[in-house]
Amino acid sequence: MASPVVHFEIGCKDAARNSAFYASLFGWSFELMGPSQMITNIGPGPGGTGGPGIGGHLNQLGHPPHNYVTVYVQVEDLAKTLAQAEKLGGKTVVPPQEVPGMGHFAWFTDPEGNGIGLWKPMVQW
Repeated sequence: MASPVVHFEIGCKDAARNSAFYASLFGWSFELMGPSQMITNIGPGPGGTGGPGIGGHLNQLGHPPHNYVTVYVQVEDLAKTLAQAEKLGGKTVVPPQEVPGMGHFAWFTDPEGNGIGLWKPMVQW
């Protein structure tokens, strides 16, 4: 089975301002979770309504990169996928990190420099 895109992230310098923008533009609702503004009324999973689309959030890292859009692909094994990406000419940017109570993520770039996120949930949906 192919690995699905399961989440998206929009980086910004001012999450409060950007969440107001997207709320007005698309009708998205947000809930503060650490430095992130989780979108609560789209997509499946925690906080989502089970409606159409995938879940997502706005993130205010506090350091570069400030402005980015990343999709997350769900995989069975983060380390194995990162190793395969590197073998194919990609580069690991963020090694596997835990999101407490939810799962683990990592970032890599493809040979063209595009950033992609990987996701391994603690619980399969």
